[in-house]
Amino acid sequence: MKIYTKTGDDGSTSLLGGSRVAKSDPRIECYGTVDELNASIGFAVVTADPATAALLRQIQNELFIIGSHLAVAEGSTPSATMPALEESAIGRMEMQIDTATAQLPPLRNFILPGGTELAARLHLARTICRRAERLIVGFAEDRPVAAIIITYLNRLGDWLFVQARLANLTAGEGDVIWDHR
Repeated sequence: MKIYTKTGDDGSTSLLGGSRVAKSDPRIECYGTVDELNASIGFAVVTADPATAALLRQIQNELFIIGSHLAVAEGSTPSATMPALEESAIGRMEMQIDTATAQLPPLRNFILPGGTELAARLHLARTICRRAERLIVGFAEDRPVAAIIITYLNRLGDWLFVQARLANLTAGEGDVIWDHR
């Protein structure tokens, strides 16, 4: 299979279901940003310990599911073989947030993204996650989007924030406190 098909040379791309849309279509912006988020998490994986890397890979797989659902053309039915995003993924992230938060010192100040390399990469992923969430919320104002996708991305932003703080703590590095003076 060739990587280049030349079918997008006119500025269009195919959605699942066969229809073609402009590459500037808001749907493409949504799932493209989810793909960017996925790549940023892959960037964090390379500096993560094996346990954290496994958690991040699970997130990456779930983001791929989200992207595939967003790529289904409006009016088309997702393939029966397309995996569903499980509600349990949100519960799992909430449990992991609670477990990590119990280990972290209470947050009494705003913090800057940074600290260790892993924490900085997780903070970068968090900001991309929040952008994906904003885009999809806007997209969903007049098009059908499964509510679980928005909930998942909202929780993932929180999860990435806590994981960044945990990465700093695990490395013996404190959070970078915002100097408001």
